[in-house]
Amino acid sequence: SKEDSTDNKDTEEEEKQVEEDTVSNTNQGETPIIEEKKVEQVKREVIASEPKYQKTPTSEEQVKREVAVGGEASKTTHIKETVSDPESNILATDEERTDGSTSTAHIAKQACNYAKGKWVVDNHRPLYSGSQCKQWLASMWACRLMQRTDFAFERLRWQPKDCSMEEFEGSRFLRRMKNKTLAFVGDSLGRQQFQSMMCMITGGKERRDVLDVGPEFGFITPEGGARPGGWAYRFPETNTTVLYHWSSTLCDIEPINITDPATEHAMHLDRPPAFLRQYLHKIDVLVMNTGHHWNRGKLNGNRWVMHVNGVPNTNKKLAALGNAKNFTIHSTVSWVNSQLPLHPGLKAFYRSLSPRHFVGGEWNTGGSCNNTTPMSIGKEVLQEESSDYSAGRSVKGTGVKLLDITALSNIRDEGHISRFSISASRGVQDCLHWCLPGVPDTWNEILFAMI
Repeated sequence: SKEDSTDNKDTEEEEKQVEEDTVSNTNQGETPIIEEKKVEQVKREVIASEPKYQKTPTSEEQVKREVAVGGEASKTTHIKETVSDPESNILATDEERTDGSTSTAHIAKQACNYAKGKWVVDNHRPLYSGSQCKQWLASMWACRLMQRTDFAFERLRWQPKDCSMEEFEGSRFLRRMKNKTLAFVGDSLGRQQFQSMMCMITGGKERRDVLDVGPEFGFITPEGGARPGGWAYRFPETNTTVLYHWSSTLCDIEPINITDPATEHAMHLDRPPAFLRQYLHKIDVLVMNTGHHWNRGKLNGNRWVMHVNGVPNTNKKLAALGNAKNFTIHSTVSWVNSQLPLHPGLKAFYRSLSPRHFVGGEWNTGGSCNNTTPMSIGKEVLQEESSDYSAGRSVKGTGVKLLDITALSNIRDEGHISRFSISASRGVQDCLHWCLPGVPDTWNEILFAMI
């Protein structure tokens, strides 16, 4: 679609401004220590260390060899301290650990920061086939249907530090979400997470019994429109609904003059999307996001005019896009938090910013992401706070949880669609959206663990 294919078309200065306001210096205190040795802080607050047992591969072939021998890594469960055989590069299971603490029950009770950890190779990945999940996965994100030939990136699994994530199983997810609704509300990265979840639940298999219940949530293609404002599907065996609603800025947007097709639109920074105000009572798990549409090109192209308190914004400081974005996130999160007492069963999450990886320019000035060798191999994310400072600050002190995926995604530059996009113009790379299967699957695994 037109909107999706242009999500990475951001003006360089505006996008950088928003990202600088978002990805801030989060580690104000001491740098985390591993084995009594300090590690250096690297770009975007990703703190990395080189495990003694594992050298960083320098070629795609080496990564593929690691993938080939990493199959048994998936046997690792409830790891507190990572140990390995330096020859085979196979992670040890609980029974093989040497620290003496093999009690998985004890570890499971500890609070887990899923944002801290590292990527490990796992031959049991991916969780579904990118070439077979055609019912749910858009072809513009299915890299198996493109000319890309390297797929080592599909074999990486996120291993949290000092704890483990529950293995994702579609049937288990449906049982846990029996008679419940999961809603993704956000931009095209939110839509990627939604499609990823649908593929994960079904294992990438066709499911003719799954019901399209979009009209129950107002998802009807308007006359002359290209598509509805979202999608909603229900799994009949457990009455589980999974939906996505398009809200690129996570605030309410409405036409100023409904009789004028060329009218400007009021962008109410202090008002949550109308969809949430209307359907929040039907949602049990909510995942919100925004970020990459906060640039002057998007505002001008869509004829959006910032409003606060129902009138055009006159605050020059708030007019700065980074400030406007942060204000909106805080406003919407605060509103959702205010609704939690009215909906005791609701679990709400704000998903942190998904990083871009344009190198040598922007989308329209030759920017690229040609790397196929994961820079994540041999690195650990150890920071205590999110790289998305504004997201972390917005949820602090509220009942809305942070789904923190920024740092772990930032070291996966090889996972983007890159030059293989089938929807981009000639010579334009997509270093914003991800190949699926891919990194967004991990976002859902963490979400599954958190709910």
